[in-house]
Amino acid sequence: MLNLPAFCRVTGTIRPTPDSDIRFEIWLPAEWNGKFQGVGNGGFAGAISYGGLAGAIRHGYAAASTDTGHQAGGIDARWALGHPEKIADYGWRAIHEMTVAAKAIVKAHYGKPASKSYFSSCSNGGRQALMEAQRFPEDYDGIIAGAPANYITRLLALMITMEKALAAPGAHIPPAKLPAIQMASLAACDTRDGVADGVVENPAGCRPDYSTLACSGAENDTCLTRPQLDALRTITGGLVDRHGKRLFPPVSFGGESEQGGWLAWITGPRLEQSAAFGFGTQFFKNMVYSDPDWDYRKFDLDRDMAAAKKKMGPVLDAVDPDLSRFERRGGKLILYHGWCDAAIPAENTINYYRSVEKKMGSKKTLGFVRLFLAPGVQHCGGGAGPSSFGQGGPSGREPENDLNAALEQWVEHGSAPERVIAAKVEQGVTVRTRPLCAYPAVAAWKGAGSTDDAANFECK
Repeated sequence: MLNLPAFCRVTGTIRPTPDSDIRFEIWLPAEWNGKFQGVGNGGFAGAISYGGLAGAIRHGYAAASTDTGHQAGGIDARWALGHPEKIADYGWRAIHEMTVAAKAIVKAHYGKPASKSYFSSCSNGGRQALMEAQRFPEDYDGIIAGAPANYITRLLALMITMEKALAAPGAHIPPAKLPAIQMASLAACDTRDGVADGVVENPAGCRPDYSTLACSGAENDTCLTRPQLDALRTITGGLVDRHGKRLFPPVSFGGESEQGGWLAWITGPRLEQSAAFGFGTQFFKNMVYSDPDWDYRKFDLDRDMAAAKKKMGPVLDAVDPDLSRFERRGGKLILYHGWCDAAIPAENTINYYRSVEKKMGSKKTLGFVRLFLAPGVQHCGGGAGPSSFGQGGPSGREPENDLNAALEQWVEHGSAPERVIAAKVEQGVTVRTRPLCAYPAVAAWKGAGSTDDAANFECK
């Protein structure tokens, strides 16, 4: 890596069980700002996050990362087959063990402990973040959980449900038809906020009618056949049991054909080539059923999700709404989610936030939790909407346009963030800014001035 400041690199292995092999690294910059940054992992982990370590030490933080106890690609879970302790390491133990070891090494190296400790990550890293707040509230003073896969047993059941629907005869939706789906979504919902900008401000307040896409004549790229429409209804319907009860929300709409959208996560270039197919089948084969020959086409929602919840829920799900221990010690939590996320439904993060409110009360929740929803933003970033708001880790920017800086200001000075300015950057040039408002507020155009300028919006 280039442009790194001078630092001391410590590598190690932690073995809390005979089957554990948690490798970690701690980077200790020569010019230390006195703080510690924990770095998370995406997918099924399997590698140390060197980019996150580099970003942290460039801004003076001591930082640590772990492979969570195995070495593999992020969609490969074959390491889990027959290794329940490795699954526990991945699920909840490795990040905590890494944090405890890192703090001790930081203290020994610098002669004093870190003044504050922070954790910021997205996707599975967002799940790790919530697991820390729920199980080990003493580990971090401030936590950012982006697009958290915290209800992972239901998320992966959703992925299999979608892939099974696409595998029905004639049901697969090819890449060439995704623009038509996105156009239908935007036509129904884009202007409901009074601004025609190719971004749906609040997808929860709109439901497109995709029946208008039905082919009336010869099939072409602008219409869907009946089997494809059936698959689309399953994708946009979420998890619904045989009694009609919704168990998990659907992925959002509005960015179906964009880079990092449905092609990458749901439909794939061809059947069984999407990330959802990889994650879902790897999970049920290697973690739930310990059967490499498990067939996703025989998936039964009620039966198989119950099996996943019973076996893997206690190990992998981070859904406990009781954050009282984290709140009592002064911890602060920021949640964020892109509204166009094709990997993890944004409504899942809203549901978790609401569960904390229900458990702890709205007033107490507002004292230590904020949720920011990013319209037009894909999984952890990208998309048609302004998608740069400091979510990638320490950046040295000001709190008004940087989530990490806003978190530190909240932890260290007591100033809670009510909005953060997000930017859309193209070829190094900022072409649009928009405020992200603390939930449940949304950005509303004032009715005058450029809709590409955050100054012309207010949070309502």
